[in-house]
Amino acid sequence: MTAADCLRSADARAAQADPSGVPFAELDPALLRERRTSIKWTRFPADVLPLFVAEMDFAVAPEIRDALTARIEASDIGYLDGPGPLAPAFAGFARDRWGWEVPHDHVHLATDVATGIVESLRVFRPNGGRIALPTPVYPGFFEMLEEVPFEIVEIPLVPSREPEPAPERGPRPEHGSPTANGTAPRLDLAAIERAFADDPGIDAFLLCNPHNPHGLAHRAEDLAALARLAAEHDVFVLSDEIHAPLAFAGEPFTPFAPLAAEAGALAAIATSASKGWNLAGAKCSVIVAADERANAVLRGLPPETVTRASILGLHAGVAAFSEARDWLDRAIAQVERNERLLGELAAERLPGVRLTRPRAGYLAWLDLREADLGGDPCSRILEEARVALNDGRHFGAGGAGHVRLNLACAPDTIREAVARISAILPHSSKEPR
Repeated sequence: MTAADCLRSADARAAQADPSGVPFAELDPALLRERRTSIKWTRFPADVLPLFVAEMDFAVAPEIRDALTARIEASDIGYLDGPGPLAPAFAGFARDRWGWEVPHDHVHLATDVATGIVESLRVFRPNGGRIALPTPVYPGFFEMLEEVPFEIVEIPLVPSREPEPAPERGPRPEHGSPTANGTAPRLDLAAIERAFADDPGIDAFLLCNPHNPHGLAHRAEDLAALARLAAEHDVFVLSDEIHAPLAFAGEPFTPFAPLAAEAGALAAIATSASKGWNLAGAKCSVIVAADERANAVLRGLPPETVTRASILGLHAGVAAFSEARDWLDRAIAQVERNERLLGELAAERLPGVRLTRPRAGYLAWLDLREADLGGDPCSRILEEARVALNDGRHFGAGGAGHVRLNLACAPDTIREAVARISAILPHSSKEPR
């Protein structure tokens, strides 16, 4: 057998099981609903296919399972007073994957990324003010910002002026292209600069990097420009980088903190192993200072930010960043296969539906404005197709008429979702594109 034959054989085996080696037949939604108790499996009736919340169907990495089991067997389930081994574990991952050298003492602990965002805003901008968000964006941002005294300023993303380069992984159908017109959305730097410069200006900027829901890996030059503008106008930038470990193969991810430090911008990042390794309920995240000036501010975080984090989540994160990198790579490869499958199926069976091709994460953003499903397509898909998706209206400006779909599941789950949605589309009025 040649090396190419071996590679094809390995790919074929991988396509039959999840990153932990669990056969996809065991990830049938009906079976998972019997075994799991998270909101993904309990919020909707049993006949609803749940593809809404950012939670994987894949089995947890064996390395993480073993780490959690060891802590329980040792009855080590107490309080924390700092990141401990999580700091070097995260720093090692950041160095190896992104070339970012993170001083261990710049890593601070928080319960989850939402807590990290809220508590960072409280210490960096205690008087509140105006905070800018690039939209459409993760709807949880709007909810968590209700806890702090900020006025939200939405700055919608814009299409690129030039097409994105063709992916090296081979041709894709039109519906798998970056957007319907072949370009990817980008930060609107001109609008950001105007907002920063105008009176009363902007006090903080909440960046989503990679961007949820588009799966957009922001360009390094755009992030560098944002850092320069933030430094010039004294805007604190907080970057949510929870999806960063899930950058697709060959797609560069640029952490914001090193660019902020170079530009002299006050910044911090909030991240976790929770999305990359499916640990959302484990409740442990990190806040990382961009430089020593930001680190001095983070030392003022209230003690509860640390003590409310889970010791099980901490050890799960250590195992994820240090030992479960191969599992992560297999998960990314499967998400990429599922994304290509969705693109092909959409082109064949979902006339009027357009996809934005993600570059990171396992979330697909679908434009349904030309699908003849009315003004509330998400509710109609839930009621008539029995598929639960995220409603784009909750993602801010530019989100209406869109839905978000979870790709971290067995391929047959994607096929079933498309079949159900296809069945309620008015096929006779449109030709497949």
